[in-house]
Amino acid sequence: MNETLNDLTQPFRIASEPWYRPVADEIALFEAAHAARMPVMLKGPTGCGKTRFVEHMAWRLGKPLVTVACNEDMTASDLVGRFLLDAAGTRWQDGPLTFAARHGAICYLDEVVEARQDTTIAIHPLTDNRRILPLEKKGELLRAHPDFQLVISYNPGYQALMKDLKQSTKQRFGALDFTWPDHGVEVEIVAHETGIDPALAEKLVAIAERARNLKGHGLDEGISTRMLVHAGGLIAQGVAPLAACRMALVRPITDDPDMRDALDAAVTTYF
Repeated sequence: MNETLNDLTQPFRIASEPWYRPVADEIALFEAAHAARMPVMLKGPTGCGKTRFVEHMAWRLGKPLVTVACNEDMTASDLVGRFLLDAAGTRWQDGPLTFAARHGAICYLDEVVEARQDTTIAIHPLTDNRRILPLEKKGELLRAHPDFQLVISYNPGYQALMKDLKQSTKQRFGALDFTWPDHGVEVEIVAHETGIDPALAEKLVAIAERARNLKGHGLDEGISTRMLVHAGGLIAQGVAPLAACRMALVRPITDDPDMRDALDAAVTTYF
């Protein structure tokens, strides 16, 4: 039986350590939450390291990780499962949430507020002391594996009010706040992820910090750590820093000509 379970979860196990640079006590807090089987909500801007953190923790805890990229077309059946027709007839196919609950994986719902609210309600029975998942179409009441944990993420600053999580959902989770790392830490991250010289990484971080000050003043979002890694990766491939910054930092973040000119000017002060 254990061999069968191992075979099923093997594709979801992380073989090598995803590098993650802690910025506070988030690792210890997540480990304590997992030990207590507390659902966890990660809150922070896009590209600040939430997904990498979950991957690192799944590796650190030795648990399979089932990731779901939520979207507005996702239904409860997409999460829970459905009956399918094949050559042998009708068979039940577990959805990712059911699979994780059945086999003791960490289930990570990325950008959960993008899903419809009637879909997110499906997670409620798994996020309180019951830890159950009613599979009504199948007539099964699934009791979650002892190792199962639910993790969700979202960007509270970006979501419109109509897309925010209900309080009945929020209060089922412990929450960890993520934001942009401190200057020195972000330089370390960019240099490590791309292999570029720390002095170059420091210039990229300085550009991002200037752009983040424009959030709400022409920009919906600031330049993310992920975008800095993209720029650093281009530079590592021999692309000129100015061209790399325009491609990876400026052009993706805005289509406004005046804002592009302002960001291009900021880039040229460093390169």
